[in-house]
Amino acid sequence: MEYHQVMAYTTNKNLPRIRQEAADLVRRGWSARKVGRYLGYHHTAVMEWVRKARKIGYYPIPTKSSRPRSHPRTLDTIIEKRIIEIRLTHNRYGKAIHAQLLNEDMKVSLVSVNRVLDRHGLLKKKSPWKQYHPHVDRPKALKRGDLVQIDTIHRMIDEKHRLYVFSLIDLYSRDTYVKAYAKMNAATSLEFVREAEESLGFHFQMLQSDHGPEFSKWFVSQIRKNHRYSRIGRPNDNAHIERFNRTIQEECLDKVSSDVSKINQALKEYLRYYKYERLHAGINFLTPSQVV
Repeated sequence: MEYHQVMAYTTNKNLPRIRQEAADLVRRGWSARKVGRYLGYHHTAVMEWVRKARKIGYYPIPTKSSRPRSHPRTLDTIIEKRIIEIRLTHNRYGKAIHAQLLNEDMKVSLVSVNRVLDRHGLLKKKSPWKQYHPHVDRPKALKRGDLVQIDTIHRMIDEKHRLYVFSLIDLYSRDTYVKAYAKMNAATSLEFVREAEESLGFHFQMLQSDHGPEFSKWFVSQIRKNHRYSRIGRPNDNAHIERFNRTIQEECLDKVSSDVSKINQALKEYLRYYKYERLHAGINFLTPSQVV
């Protein structure tokens, strides 16, 4: 087991300035007891601050960490070095490292392994921006609009700038809608969905997206439709739209310059071909228009 604590014993942001004031009052002739009564601290604490101020000068005295210098149950340095070595050499995760250490007759807990990885910046943590979303059953695509997947393609313009291509596909008919935008946010997503529904001519019963910022809680509240998120780290949940994104890039976007207006003009022509001429293996080599 390893003892590791980095929290300071106080979080009072004004305390460094109070310590400076106490030491300065003593320097001006006040007694430590008088300063203690005046500021509400014990006189022994005031004397400690005075000794500190004499060393560093009469400046705000910072709060030190309350982490102990040593502990009788501190993790052995050999084990700690071995944890780091396995991580850097084989890029193994905490449970695998823990199991390997046990096989090497090194007694250590899984918690200690993860603490060592965390302290050295080697622990992959979940993003604080990834919020929990309740599970919503995936409906069967028995007719148009039963399940529509939506995603965004990020296209680099230069080293610092990019544009965004929003894509959408109906799983029943494989009918699609795509449009490029200069910006990406929830408002743009909302505009895209409304425009896509009007263009395709049928109602979207269920929308499915990943956890991108353009599909935030605000977006879900504004579209006023059934919505479900794909599982984090499971791109197969959005397999249809991911495959369509690859198709649209290979057959259209890669042949067009990085200009929003030119991309949208090319997309209009390509989507006409995609809907009325291109045969799709997923719908028995029919076109989306034939399925409809």
